[in-house]
Amino acid sequence: MSLLTILFYVIAGLIVFTTALAITRRNPVHAVLYLVISFFGTAMLFYLLGAPYLAALQLIVYAGAIMVLFLFVVMMMDVASSKRRLFPLRQWGAAAMIAFGAGIAGFLLLIRSPDAGKVLTAAQADPAEFSLHLFGSEWLSVEIASLLLLVALIGALVIAQKQAGQNAGLRRTDPSQ
Repeated sequence: MSLLTILFYVIAGLIVFTTALAITRRNPVHAVLYLVISFFGTAMLFYLLGAPYLAALQLIVYAGAIMVLFLFVVMMMDVASSKRRLFPLRQWGAAAMIAFGAGIAGFLLLIRSPDAGKVLTAAQADPAEFSLHLFGSEWLSVEIASLLLLVALIGALVIAQKQAGQNAGLRRTDPSQ
């Protein structure tokens, strides 16, 4: 096993571990920060696989812009972490069965595929070609994604303002002061 293969598996394990931590954290700020670490790992994998442009996009767009936006939204909403159990025990059985079924299906796909043992050829795209394709023929998808992020930000602002208004109504001041 080469050093690059070992590095690939270590980074992949880091991504899976930090994503699992992001999913299971009660504190939303901690979940966002673990997801940022996961995005950094994904960028490292892109770079390791010979796609430095995608690695840079991963860092700039996802870890930089989108996760900072999520962090601001979470902090504006002031979501308090609850003390109750994250997943009720009755949900563990169904989740375990679904995960087991997905694992078996993936394993069967791996062993039954006629191309399972073949080595893939490296595919590299010039950053100029990639950006021409992305913003030339896929421009609508990019615009829809940016519009969805804008709507999510506006929705978070509306929710935060409603909560601030409700909290202001709950606070009572002493008239003698």
